[in-house]
Amino acid sequence: MIRRIAKIFSIWIAMICLAGSGPGPAMDAANGSRSVEDFASGSGLSFIRPAGASSRIKDIASLQAGRDNQLIGYGLVVGLQGTGDGLRNSPFTEQSLRAMLQNLGISTEGGASRVNNVAAVIVTANLPPFASLGSRIDVTVSSLGDATSLRGGTLVMTSLSGPDGQIYAVAQGSVIVSAVNAQGDAAILQQGTATAGRLPGGAIIEREIPATFKQTEGLVYQLRNPDFTTAVGMADVINAFSEARYGTPIAEARDSTTVAVRKPPRADLARLTAELEGLVVETDSPARVVVNERTGTIVIGNDVRISKVAVSHGTLVVQINETPTVVQPLPFSDGVTAVEPLTDITAGVDGGQVAIIDGPDLRTLVAGLNSIGVKPDGIIAILQGIKSAGALHAELVLQ
Repeated sequence: MIRRIAKIFSIWIAMICLAGSGPGPAMDAANGSRSVEDFASGSGLSFIRPAGASSRIKDIASLQAGRDNQLIGYGLVVGLQGTGDGLRNSPFTEQSLRAMLQNLGISTEGGASRVNNVAAVIVTANLPPFASLGSRIDVTVSSLGDATSLRGGTLVMTSLSGPDGQIYAVAQGSVIVSAVNAQGDAAILQQGTATAGRLPGGAIIEREIPATFKQTEGLVYQLRNPDFTTAVGMADVINAFSEARYGTPIAEARDSTTVAVRKPPRADLARLTAELEGLVVETDSPARVVVNERTGTIVIGNDVRISKVAVSHGTLVVQINETPTVVQPLPFSDGVTAVEPLTDITAGVDGGQVAIIDGPDLRTLVAGLNSIGVKPDGIIAILQGIKSAGALHAELVLQ
């Protein structure tokens, strides 16, 4: 029997002095690096181009006065096909069921409940800005007890409250579950999460949040991705529009996140908002490499720069061969049959090639790593090593 007991990635990264080698035409003479232009499609890397993109203001920023508010509630889902909470394991479900029946005028005295088609759930929703009475919002339900599936269930009328304890919406309706959960005597098939579901338009708004939009003297935009360059550029675009329309600048970038807009005299705030949100802004973002070690996903931004490095990537494999030998006692002796272990241990290096990344852009890096057959999980380790060596001129985000 062969067991692989150790698989150790060894990475050697050394900075190579660039003195004497003139930079290429696209190379930054200050630091010997240049921008990423594309990537190798067979590397398993995803490539994005965040810098230099043009977006509307409504797509990159939100109004401070137009924020969402979260709602929460506790309720019961009924009508399940034997996949509800076990009342012994989830006593709060039985208590809630008895309380609900008593509120409906049904006596629950004189016997223990043995239903298995009811599940206790937490109900959550987002109350959008400027939502009016009678409008509907989507609802998410999640099981609290040991229910195995909410498929086919119906959420009983549940009040949804805000952080202030006030009821803002009431939810009720059929639960939609996209997951599959089937179980037999000897096998279980499960795809997705069957203990959570949604109710599209399942809640009706019963209380409005006091609107202060019309009473404000201006607008405050908050960038979804904070960046000083984008904030200043957004203010410049708004001022160029306002000078042509109203004859005066009205926008100011307060920081990397906030852009304040002053309402011009005799201007309608709603119309001004509609005009501004369609303006196109040149967006920018810092160079960033995002690595998800669980899934092996690597996303590399356009402005990522890398200095010249040498990379050695190898795999140390240790194998153990167990070939036990049966030892028989001599005839007519008092001995017993025994098993004598025999172990053979071998070690070797798989790969271990060295690649000189001759060229500082990311395309050359990926091509060099592919030349030594590095897989995505190995690329993740190498990127971490390059960052530690100071050769990766970007933020490395690990998820």
